[in-house]
Amino acid sequence: MVEPFDWEREFGRSAPRLLDVGSGNGGFVLEAAALRPDRDHLGIELDAHHAAPGLAKAKALGVQNVRFIVGDAVEWLYERLAPASLDELHLYHPQPYDDPEVSRRGLLTPELFERIWVVLRPDARIYLQSDHRACARYLFEVSERGFEREILSGPWTEAPIVRTRREAIALRKGLEVTRIQGVRRAVPLELPPVPPYFGGAARRRPTRSARAKAKA
Repeated sequence: MVEPFDWEREFGRSAPRLLDVGSGNGGFVLEAAALRPDRDHLGIELDAHHAAPGLAKAKALGVQNVRFIVGDAVEWLYERLAPASLDELHLYHPQPYDDPEVSRRGLLTPELFERIWVVLRPDARIYLQSDHRACARYLFEVSERGFEREILSGPWTEAPIVRTRREAIALRKGLEVTRIQGVRRAVPLELPPVPPYFGGAARRRPTRSARAKAKA
């Protein structure tokens, strides 16, 4: 059996805990850690190449309240994070797959958001963001069961205001960025699961089956 991630042993203290799922180059986690030294910050990124800059910068700066993990965030949420062990979860610009067979293996499923509810503490907060309209709509819908949430009318009200490289690129391109924040419900609502894929998405990524047909 895999042991849960030991926050107190890793950071050498007991403090509020923040998890950034799909942390990319680590820009948000590093800035958040510098601005809030009273909290411990963990970034998880699947792609080692994307994670390398954050790992290097954290080491160079000697930031004590941030760690980076190269691995599968879904596995971590289920296998390494204990129930009621997080105070904040951040999920920015997850990849929206239109193929339902692929999307079930991704981050955007009702089951994953149920697990997020489990690993968060009472009154913990969740922060979601996307520049993909259908994905943003799904994030808002799928999070309803476990969280009282709202869509912000503008940028984040607390620093860092621009939180990811993807967000900065989207803003330069004039794309609409949807920002959602929520608070964990004491008891989840009794709602049916929301299908985890995006028919009619504004910007569709070719599915594996479509790419295979194109090559045939």
